[in-house]
Amino acid sequence: MDTFALILTVGIALLFTYTNGFHDSANAIATSVSTRALTPRAALAMAAVMNLAGAFLGSGVAKTVSEGLIETPHGDSGMAILFAGLVGAVIWNMITWYFGLPSSSSHALFGGLVGAALAGGITVFWSGVLEKVVLPMFISPIIGLGLGYLVMCAIMWLFRKANPHRAKRGFRIAQTVSAAGMALGHGLQDAQKTMGVVVMALTIADVQQSDQIPVWVKIVCAMMLSLGTYAGGWRIMRTLGRRIIELDPPQGFAAETTAASVMYTASFMFHAPISTTHVITSAIMGVGATKRVSAVRWGVAKNIVLGWFITMPAAAVSAAVCYWLVLLFFG
Repeated sequence: MDTFALILTVGIALLFTYTNGFHDSANAIATSVSTRALTPRAALAMAAVMNLAGAFLGSGVAKTVSEGLIETPHGDSGMAILFAGLVGAVIWNMITWYFGLPSSSSHALFGGLVGAALAGGITVFWSGVLEKVVLPMFISPIIGLGLGYLVMCAIMWLFRKANPHRAKRGFRIAQTVSAAGMALGHGLQDAQKTMGVVVMALTIADVQQSDQIPVWVKIVCAMMLSLGTYAGGWRIMRTLGRRIIELDPPQGFAAETTAASVMYTASFMFHAPISTTHVITSAIMGVGATKRVSAVRWGVAKNIVLGWFITMPAAAVSAAVCYWLVLLFFG
């Protein structure tokens, strides 16, 4: 097995993790920054540290990603497919970042892997794609939307007699905790997805036989996600923090708490790789709808949801083209 191909593929996986960090940093901190609970730099620093910590909390999601989606043949063809899938995901991350569209890095990765596999003529386990990717893609936003609405309703009822200004100050402080929880959940989910891909690369190269995640893989994936998070994704942050709805501190706290709860449940109970982008965006919509349905800018929301649906096929096409180019120049 070509050692250079392995090093290059692992390098692209870490680049994907970095783009995932700055692409999805808005997930953790956009609401806290928009409500002025945290300054942008303080929020990014906190999110980077919590992403780093979250990456070490478990390995269930990583094992789910590394098994049961595509066949992973050994040798150069398997490594080329993995490389192309990662490149396709990076390309789509950069495109959506440029346009400020909060699409899912997770689904860009899954779409890239499937597209490269199809281009390479290897088996795609469609039942695994349906169970591990497609169903969570539909279920998690619905839960985020409904739960966000209910959590915000509960907060409004519990604090109905409170002094509004004092309550907002309290929730601004509480948002520091909820944003940290959100960032921890992001690290728990998204760092593990790249860990799973690196394990696939090591298995294809016959470097290891088991699905155990080496300590060095955990460390480098966590650090790259953390560094990417600190770089910040300001374009997407504006979309989540302001363009969907103008959030106040209680709404921001409700959205972050809802999203973090969904991520922890998916990670620890089901080992399901869900999109942090989908969950926080839908939670913001649910929370905003308690104000009044028209308070949510549904036109912006519609464009975001459309982006969710085109992410997997777009990343798949990018990965397929990349695979054919690899064959053309190096096959």
